[in-house]
Amino acid sequence: MRETMERQLRLFPEGAEGDEREPARQEQPAVAQPAPSRLTPSSSLAEALDEFDTAMMLKGFTDNTVAAFRADLRILAGFLSPSRPIGDISTRDLNNFLTYLLRGRGRPCNPKSYARRITTLKVFFGWLAESGARPGDPAAPLIHQPVSTPLPRVLSDTEIEQLRAAARQMMAGDKPDPRPALLLELLLSTGMKKSECMGIHLAHLDLTNPQTPLVHIRYQEARQHHKERTLRLPAGIVPLIRAYRQVYQPVEHLFDCTARNLEYVLRDLALAAGLSCGVSFEALRWTAALRDYQAGMDEQALRRKLGLSQLRWKETVEKLERLAAPPA
Repeated sequence: MRETMERQLRLFPEGAEGDEREPARQEQPAVAQPAPSRLTPSSSLAEALDEFDTAMMLKGFTDNTVAAFRADLRILAGFLSPSRPIGDISTRDLNNFLTYLLRGRGRPCNPKSYARRITTLKVFFGWLAESGARPGDPAAPLIHQPVSTPLPRVLSDTEIEQLRAAARQMMAGDKPDPRPALLLELLLSTGMKKSECMGIHLAHLDLTNPQTPLVHIRYQEARQHHKERTLRLPAGIVPLIRAYRQVYQPVEHLFDCTARNLEYVLRDLALAAGLSCGVSFEALRWTAALRDYQAGMDEQALRRKLGLSQLRWKETVEKLERLAAPPA
């Protein structure tokens, strides 16, 4: 029996059920219309998890979301038994499972883990119901308890000017360094993520018209192609790009270094600017988004600029509304 259970749970990595691995809530995908399933109400939970694993890949769930959902469902299978027919699982079973998470595991879930696991149940059983694998959705009545997360840090206009002044100083002197200024203006104008910044090839830059330079955001993995987009850059960044290329002589990628190196660039820039709180890729991304939002950019245009899904945008725009609200 033990060997059977281990075989049935083969799609879940060992040690994945801990509370430490917390993807952001905005990674939660919506349940799209699924393809017809080969599952029936008498199919085992283990069989359903196996097919759901494939469905997550086909739907383009992020790596963090896939890992989190796998871990959550592994706990569910351990609680209900992998051989349990999916048609026999009721709302009461799921409520008992949630009670177990809070009280019966020896260490209660933290609020963020608990909220995410409710989402996992809703996505999984919603997928089963919509694909015709079982009648009804036992997770639909579950009460979702969202977790209040702190607002992200954004930079004030004064802090931005301090950073720009420090970057200009770094471009002066006997050994001018245009990289801090280029990185700062690139992130402030596009709001791109760190991984997207690191992925820029020289061929992704279009400086054909210096008045309307462009950068193409590209992804290697096919399941992430929906995030690809072309972003307009400010004309003033063209001289920075040319100065940077002359000093650093990049061959393939715009930034031929590690992401950690660029984090150090931002750290040193913040120190030179006298910003005790530092500055990060995330802070600059949120600052860029907030500036566009406050400038009245169309919300769907801003969503596409940031490369966000409709679901992730919903939470993002709620935070932008709170960030843009005048202080009480």
